[in-house]
Amino acid sequence: MPFFLLLAIIFLASFILTMVGLGGGLIFSPLFVLLKFPVTTAVSASLFLNGIAAISAAIIFFRKKMVDVKTGLPLLITSTLSAPLGAMITARINIQIFTGILAMVIIVAAIRMLFSKKVEAEGTAVSSARRIIGGGCIGVLIGFMAGLLGIGGGVFIVPLLIYVLKVPTKTAAATSIFIVVFSSFSGFVAHISLADTDWKFILTAAVFSFAGGQLGSRVMAEKLKGRTVRRIFGVVLLLFAFKLIQRTFF
Repeated sequence: MPFFLLLAIIFLASFILTMVGLGGGLIFSPLFVLLKFPVTTAVSASLFLNGIAAISAAIIFFRKKMVDVKTGLPLLITSTLSAPLGAMITARINIQIFTGILAMVIIVAAIRMLFSKKVEAEGTAVSSARRIIGGGCIGVLIGFMAGLLGIGGGVFIVPLLIYVLKVPTKTAAATSIFIVVFSSFSGFVAHISLADTDWKFILTAAVFSFAGGQLGSRVMAEKLKGRTVRRIFGVVLLLFAFKLIQRTFF
């Protein structure tokens, strides 16, 4: 793949995914695997670029006061602590098992984007105990999956914030981005301690990831047209998942 085309894809992935509370890792990780990057290199690069897109978007969301720090803090702490554990397992996992898990996660994300409806919380009060204990437990799983697969974890965070912790949709997406910053960089640090990193590539790509995050977050903050975006991107995710399965198992 030409380098300029790869950078354009990184920009578009960051742009589109930050609009729905993700960071770009759902595209970066399978894309780098398909381009035959070593698994540890693919995941570490994905986590770094995912974190860059997320921090870019988080800046906008904080300025717009869209992040629910109180709800997101338990998830942030536990996901940051558990992400290195997932990262350490990546280097030891069988490539077919790894690809199979990644494909299943992408298919789940695609189904959510294609068929989920825009659901707002009904304003039901959630107890502090539920917010802290529930959020902490959710964060452990999210951080582990983020470190293992290089996807940041936003695909799990958003629906759990909406349906379990009763957070409004836009707030859930913005808070998800805030959490993804920490889980991504925590997993990335663990990965670079285990394998070499192509700094020239990821620093160049980071510029495009940051720009995509800025644009996507601004569009979401002003007027989120998530339903159409989710449907289009859900199809893209399904294509990536099937391509991964075909390349690995057939």
